[in-house]
Amino acid sequence: MKRVAILIENLFDERELLYPYYRLMEEGYEVHLVGTEKDKVYIGKSNLTEKSTHSSKEVKAEDYDAVVIPGGYSPDYMRRSMDTINFVKEMDRLGKPIAAICHGPWMMASCCDLKDKKVTAFYSIKDDLINAGAKYIDEEVVVDGNLITSRTPKDLVAFVKAIIGELG
Repeated sequence: MKRVAILIENLFDERELLYPYYRLMEEGYEVHLVGTEKDKVYIGKSNLTEKSTHSSKEVKAEDYDAVVIPGGYSPDYMRRSMDTINFVKEMDRLGKPIAAICHGPWMMASCCDLKDKKVTAFYSIKDDLINAGAKYIDEEVVVDGNLITSRTPKDLVAFVKAIIGELG
């Protein structure tokens, strides 16, 4: 069974976390919510809560087939954890799918080699991605190598279809 990590931190966008979570489980994948701390209750932008199943300190990239990075303002908190950064860096080094939506690509700017990679995101972080070396494309989903990116919750269907397509 393929295993997918979805990163979680406070102020996550509920739609961008829950839609991939349930769709990936529906496809038969084992899905873990990976936060800075295990069994911590994280609060979303609209006050919905979700509990992490694993901590970024305990997970290893070789044990996962993909990682999903929801947006909201949670990526700003994710980037403060060296364990979370190192997990995503190792996923990138191994060439495993890294899927980020909305503000999620902020993590890619901290963890991935974006030089000359095509990405998309919420328009307010366009400059951050360009400054990290990426080529910003304004489309509902952009796949470049192992990187899968989308702009907003309106792109979730295309985003999750792309993730499933990459996982096979």
